[in-house]
Amino acid sequence: MKRIMGIDEAGRGAVIGPLIIAGALIDEKDEEKLREIGVRDSKLLSHKQRGELHEKLPQILADSQLERVSAAEIDSSKEVGINLNELEAIKSSKIINNLKPDTVFIDAVDTTPLKYQGRLAKHLSVEAKLVIEHKADSTYPIVSAASILAKEAREEAISELKEEVGDFGSGYPSDPLTKEFLTRWINEHNSFPEWVRHSWKTVSVHLEAKTQKSLGEYK
Repeated sequence: MKRIMGIDEAGRGAVIGPLIIAGALIDEKDEEKLREIGVRDSKLLSHKQRGELHEKLPQILADSQLERVSAAEIDSSKEVGINLNELEAIKSSKIINNLKPDTVFIDAVDTTPLKYQGRLAKHLSVEAKLVIEHKADSTYPIVSAASILAKEAREEAISELKEEVGDFGSGYPSDPLTKEFLTRWINEHNSFPEWVRHSWKTVSVHLEAKTQKSLGEYK
């Protein structure tokens, strides 16, 4: 029996919180069941719809796996020359190696799918057909299922973090509430915690400005 897998992520561009990579595995004969329950790209679903589908997926999927990549790991990887695309390939290959699908459908993160295929292939220890396309989360229901798993896991992580530190919006640099939170935090604490991605430009600008201000006070 052939098994297919979809892989997608949530939180890739966020400045606060983890990147979540999800793998969803299903028997090929059951793929139509995903369409029947209304599975589609998580970005097209309301919070309520996504939550309802998230509860139904375990009844249809053969297996699934999440890889949580902390802000600190993203920063430390970048320091040793591993960019986000390479890091995603490493984590995605870990899921593939563990769940051993026959075919994997993946939403491409590199500018060209072939380039990302090369990144993945060098980390694989199992044989699997790789289908890597842009907007795969909109094309293949199994990738949409992975998208839902990743988005729900990211939302849970963000909710837990907000309980500790207060509301910071979506955690994405374009969010005014997130930008306001970061400005307030650096002014009050003089540095950012490990759940903020220090290597992101939004954060480095804040840190540089704070450093310049501190130096100016000693002149």
